Amino acid sequence: MKKIRFVTDSVCDIPKDLIEKWDIGVVPCYVNYGGKSYADDGVELNREEYFKQLADMPDHPTTAAPPPALAEEVLTKWFEGADHLIVITTPAKLSGIYNSMRLGGQKLPQDRITLIDSGQLSMAIGWQVLIGAEVAAKTGDLAQTLNAIQRIRDHQALYAGLSTMEFLRRSGRVGWAAAGIGALLQIKPIVKVGGGEVVSEARVRTFSRVIDKLIELAHQHAPLDKLAVLHINNLEGAAELRARLKDIMPEDTITTGCGPTLGTHIGPGALGLATVSKSWKA
Repeated sequence: MKKIRFVTDSVCDIPKDLIEKWDIGVVPCYVNYGGKSYADDGVELNREEYFKQLADMPDHPTTAAPPPALAEEVLTKWFEGADHLIVITTPAKLSGIYNSMRLGGQKLPQDRITLIDSGQLSMAIGWQVLIGAEVAAKTGDLAQTLNAIQRIRDHQALYAGLSTMEFLRRSGRVGWAAAGIGALLQIKPIVKVGGGEVVSEARVRTFSRVIDKLIELAHQHAPLDKLAVLHINNLEGAAELRARLKDIMPEDTITTGCGPTLGTHIGPGALGLATVSKSWKA
């Protein structure tokens, strides 16, 4: 039995109780505004208050990857007493986080650390980490653990429905023309994440249709082994999603808020789903 430990970054949105249960190391990303830089660690920033203030901030905040020195500090700490360290990160295509983790782990024995580009965001990263940690605890086998993580990647999906395109426009993550059209027509985009890319899944006119579409998409991946209902200061919307997904919802379904690193670009009111189909176990 090998002792296999996990480290990820704060984009994963794994709830604090599960971070503690599985002893997961989390390297915080940073949010910059008002001339200061804040760690997205759930301590320096009050997430609820941050999102309440976001729309009225004179300058839109920016987000940043953790410095390699901080990644090194966390990786070194979690490596102590472990036979192997698995590091699962935000995609290299979308952020500098992967590279920070790569640099941060260079001093560790390279045959005892595995760096994985999750290709995902939010709890879609989280499910790779959590199920990986569960398999590692049960088997103590590196090959079985890495195989499980790969199968999760092949049988998971992440969808997000935005209440407005305004925050994408402000953050520069979408073209001005597309944002302008969205505002003009009150289009609500639904995006899908996979393979390190964010692609348009659908565009609807009202937020009630966003919820309808998310439910439809979730059913396409049933039967589900895991489900996380995601929101940004929208507990009411998250509760509606849960109520309407009751027929396919696993018992251990998670409802969790997206952190500022991701939420800064998506904006308050957004809803999302991170699914893992039961077929990953086949």
